[in-house]
Amino acid sequence: MLRPPLSGSSRRGLGQHFLADPNILAVIGRLAQLGPEDVVLEVGPGRGVLTRYLAARVRRVVAVEIDRSLEPALRDLPANVELVFGDALGVELPPEATKLVSNLPYSIATPLLVESLERLPNVRSWCVMVQREVAERLFAPPGGKAYGAVSVLVQLAAERTGFHPVSRSVFRPRPNVDSALVALRRTPLPASYAAVKRLVGAAFAHRRKTLPNALSLAGIASREAVEAALAGLGRPAGTRAEELAPGEFLALEAALR
Repeated sequence: MLRPPLSGSSRRGLGQHFLADPNILAVIGRLAQLGPEDVVLEVGPGRGVLTRYLAARVRRVVAVEIDRSLEPALRDLPANVELVFGDALGVELPPEATKLVSNLPYSIATPLLVESLERLPNVRSWCVMVQREVAERLFAPPGGKAYGAVSVLVQLAAERTGFHPVSRSVFRPRPNVDSALVALRRTPLPASYAAVKRLVGAAFAHRRKTLPNALSLAGIASREAVEAALAGLGRPAGTRAEELAPGEFLALEAALR
């Protein structure tokens, strides 16, 4: 029984909604392109249905679960599964992981995805179930409300290889939102990624302000320097964060550096 990335059950804080249609496992397997040598990180194994599916198809699974009450349901996992209890944003994650395949709790889906891009350099691909709104945000184009810091950071480090809507009707109890499976494949990480991440975070922290105002407020650079850098990109001084494409953020960081 898999947990979708949302809350609303009797264990509201942990998002305990269970999958009533196990056919979704085959979709996950197809999108994740599992191989016998893969080391898979799974965050939020719940009662271990996806964990067991993965374990039968890969060399090793490291499953990270925050909810200790699920321990009885996870006692009989296969021998090639390492179970870790703790917060995935705080515990040490396996550096040897080659794939991240998870039904992510909504509360950590976005920060975990972004952090894993840097934190887990050996992960080549991701297949995650998240709230559909989050899945669409990851590869949203510039200019719209869905486009934000996570869109820029993910698109600078990965490309989308699959998308599969998941109806709320396949879960029990029925949640209030739809979910989606999204598959990503790593692309070369820019050498300046850490610096761009800081700049992007500052730019979208004040997305209603122009970039010169937002970045000067964050102490990234003076208004004059940002205006000059934007001019070099052919952008006016009144440009806001959501107007820049991911590649333009790379160029902006280089110009300010």
